[in-house]
Amino acid sequence: MSARPEPRIYEVLSTSLITPNMRRVSIGGEALEGFPTGQGGGYLKLRIPGAAPSDKPFVRTYTIRHQTPTALDIDFVLHGSDGVGGPAVLWAETVEPGERISAGGPGPAKPLPPDVDWYFVAGDMTALPAIAVNLAALPEDAVGHAVIEVQTEADRQDLRHPAGVDIHWLINPEPGHHPELFEQAVRSVPWGKGNVYAWCATEFDAMRRARTYLRGERGLTPERLYISSYWKLGLVEDRHRDIKRADAMEMSTS
Repeated sequence: MSARPEPRIYEVLSTSLITPNMRRVSIGGEALEGFPTGQGGGYLKLRIPGAAPSDKPFVRTYTIRHQTPTALDIDFVLHGSDGVGGPAVLWAETVEPGERISAGGPGPAKPLPPDVDWYFVAGDMTALPAIAVNLAALPEDAVGHAVIEVQTEADRQDLRHPAGVDIHWLINPEPGHHPELFEQAVRSVPWGKGNVYAWCATEFDAMRRARTYLRGERGLTPERLYISSYWKLGLVEDRHRDIKRADAMEMSTS
């Protein structure tokens, strides 16, 4: 097994508000020398600084929304857990160009496979960067549906996608609450004919509801379904990871 590469030290190049509840931080600098190309949709393990220099950093996982030769764009959802921003959110809201941050990776993306009859993509704002990359990478003749949950109408984004992929926006002002709304939106999408590939990432409880439908009722196997929770209401990433592990073990024995 190859050794895990050492974290790179990136310079913050710029910050901007993409929508009312999403901020983009662009990082780059000398750390991009030798960085592999084509990493949009992959992820970085950001080491968010603590309150004091001696504090242990908080490790948080974020998707690479866009890559250029000089920058990596990372998009941060600003709602945090239960409306309270965690360390990554607070960092994204306050960091200034010229500051530095350490990050491991890149980790691999979860792209949509080719040669299926139609696609079904679903997720909330935490999955929006990965969804945007995946939709943009589809061939122009691809067809399907995408369900995307955002907090407000103003959080909708103009995403590049094939004309045959219909985007259904779901407005939920309280992220993580009312997981039944996400489930209902997923269930309401017309089910197409032929070979489908489904990709779904959202809050833990909403994910479980969608999984019951996609895996349990629609019978999608792991070869035809990627489904994951990116966060859980009220839990930090470390505790969420424990819950995910326990849930995966339960699914493997059921």
